[in-house]
Amino acid sequence: MNSYIFLENAHFFAYHGIGKQERQVGNEFIVNLKMTVNISRSGTTDDIKDTVSYAEVFDVIKSEMNIPSKLLEHVCIRIIKQLFLNFKQIEAVDLKLVKRNPPMGGDLDGAGVQIQCNRSEILN
Repeated sequence: MNSYIFLENAHFFAYHGIGKQERQVGNEFIVNLKMTVNISRSGTTDDIKDTVSYAEVFDVIKSEMNIPSKLLEHVCIRIIKQLFLNFKQIEAVDLKLVKRNPPMGGDLDGAGVQIQCNRSEILN
């Protein structure tokens, strides 16, 4: 059985970007996260200790989003590492981080990074 826990369109205001202006003024970011987690035990026990709390996952993401970085890739890897370190039940992660209205002189809703990986690819 494949099972996932996810956060969809989590909005953050943060200070990530190559330009000094971006790190001073900030921008809106959207995070979409899908985590592979075996939920068969929690589906039977109805106990939060047998699964991954998406509220706690949100707090991890929020904490990492509050640390300014030049590259979105850096932010993503930090988030993923913390998720794997804090939640042993997470087997794999699909994380998408989008910067809304990036300052690049073009008309687009957002630009970003998406990373799909499993625990061994990040922690080993």
